[in-house]
Amino acid sequence: MSGTPEGPGAAPGTMRPPVTERHPKGPERPVGLPPERHAVGRTTAEPRDYRAAFEAAHLAMAVVDRDGTVTAVNTALAELLGSEPAALCGQAAADLVDLAADARTWHIYQEVLGGSRSRFRCTRRLKHPDGHSLWAEVTVSPVRDSTGALLSITDISDRRELQARLRHLQMHDPVTRLPNRTLFFERLAGAMEASTYGRGGTGRIGICYLDLDGFKAVNDTLGHRIGDRLLSAVAARLTHCADQCGYARSGGHLVARLGGDEFAVLVEDSTGTEQLADLAQSVLAVLQQPFDLAGQRLSVSASIGVVERAVAGTTATGLMQDADTTLYWAKADGKARWTLFDPERNAHRMTRQALSSTLRPAVERGEFGLEYQPLVDMADGVVEGVEALVRWNHPQFGTLAPNRFIGIAEEDGSIVQLGRWVLRTACRQARRWQIEHPGVPPIFVSVNVAVRQVWDSDLVADVAEILAETGLAPHLLQLELTESAVMGSAGRPLQALQALSDMGVRIAIDDFGTGYSNLAYLSRLPVSVLKLDGSFVRGFQYDEGGTHPNPADETIVEAMVQLAHRLGLKVTAECVETSHQAGRLRRIGCDTGQGWLYSRAVHPELIGTMLGDRPGFVCG
Repeated sequence: MSGTPEGPGAAPGTMRPPVTERHPKGPERPVGLPPERHAVGRTTAEPRDYRAAFEAAHLAMAVVDRDGTVTAVNTALAELLGSEPAALCGQAAADLVDLAADARTWHIYQEVLGGSRSRFRCTRRLKHPDGHSLWAEVTVSPVRDSTGALLSITDISDRRELQARLRHLQMHDPVTRLPNRTLFFERLAGAMEASTYGRGGTGRIGICYLDLDGFKAVNDTLGHRIGDRLLSAVAARLTHCADQCGYARSGGHLVARLGGDEFAVLVEDSTGTEQLADLAQSVLAVLQQPFDLAGQRLSVSASIGVVERAVAGTTATGLMQDADTTLYWAKADGKARWTLFDPERNAHRMTRQALSSTLRPAVERGEFGLEYQPLVDMADGVVEGVEALVRWNHPQFGTLAPNRFIGIAEEDGSIVQLGRWVLRTACRQARRWQIEHPGVPPIFVSVNVAVRQVWDSDLVADVAEILAETGLAPHLLQLELTESAVMGSAGRPLQALQALSDMGVRIAIDDFGTGYSNLAYLSRLPVSVLKLDGSFVRGFQYDEGGTHPNPADETIVEAMVQLAHRLGLKVTAECVETSHQAGRLRRIGCDTGQGWLYSRAVHPELIGTMLGDRPGFVCG
């Protein structure tokens, strides 16, 4: 039996017409037709649908065959490139969007066309026929079940412009509009890399690193608004100065604000130190001209550190460290100047840093020793005592005098530990001489004390403990403090000096006459000895032409000696080198002398030998 199947309720054997149903939103469809047959029936319309979607799409697209030739172009792409679709068909896609610009991009593009890579994306700057440029993101993807690929282009010019603005804000100082620290170091690293790879140029680089002298005072007195205006004006002058010097002809330059009142001028492909010195001098001159800011007339100066060298063998970090060090030198030398990097001076600084880092462990390792210089009674030449002078037997730098490391020890606080060792060693040695030479009147030992030892330790307790430990009588110990440390002492320092004096220890003022010279204050200090600074004694010496010394020196020394004696103090003259000096000092009334005329600082064994030669050992 053929025909349409019977429906429910139909009389057997009766043919009924096909029943149709209406889809609410679609055409009538015969009921009973397989859906797949209906779908298959629509495939003939799909290519036309895809073609219409391709043409109407806002995304610029093109179909590319396996050889890279454009076979179809939509309207959006033609408008983007300023051409007609027909004119673009048949052209090489790589030429339209510059995919052959570099070997790597071209290789990846060929892999996508060949089907061995799933997708490729790159950014290109395209030229429009009307003259303007645009940034485009190009994507190439293979089309499934096809031998070609789909090329799409997105105009990202607005995004790139926004990124450029954000980067400019990130890389520039908002006050001066100059490149900031980040951009400066990025440019410096790029310059170093360019020279390293030998891309032409001189292979040298230079930096002028500067900051304004006294800028904080401007902010504090006139306010940050005027301070910011001053920074902007300085930035403008620096930029103009660098441009006027014409460094763009020999290389590149960059003026940047590194932070606060610090600026830097980077000179790429510099021609030598003379070029950087000329630039630094020009910067100093232009900044010394007054600034007129909102009714305020300001005058400022700058300190500049100058570094110029070959790129080979250096790093960006090392270059900036040396520039920073040289800027510090310019400020330390008096400000308002430029200073050129000095390798020898830097070596001394590095040595100082090396000493600073090893000073504390050196005390524990026993690298220090003491030498002793006699203190002689100028009336009869008998040795009354010795001054203990510390030496550092450094394993790398050899024997170092106190002026090489005492200042470092005072800065980092290790002077407390070192001073305690010196005091104990000197007292122990003085007691040993006393025991080994019982027939000779005992000599006292004089030890230098830094003012930080008084503040950072219990000096009184240390002295009492060491005297008890060594058995040395308090009157055989003399402590020397500099005039600047003693004069004006109050509170704890004065109390410590008084307690030491009450204990029987002698207190001496070292280098007297070069500090405060507050003579009236002497009467209130527990001081027993004044040590005249060597500059007064050297003034007593005849010069090579036989010219007599200035009589004013003798008058000043005589007045100080008489005043000291009126106050019950003894006077010691340092740096006595000739018998003529000794004779004049003796006539003036100095009590004791110390210097090369009598003896240099020697090892303790030699002092012991001297003491053993004859009772009441006499120098000279």
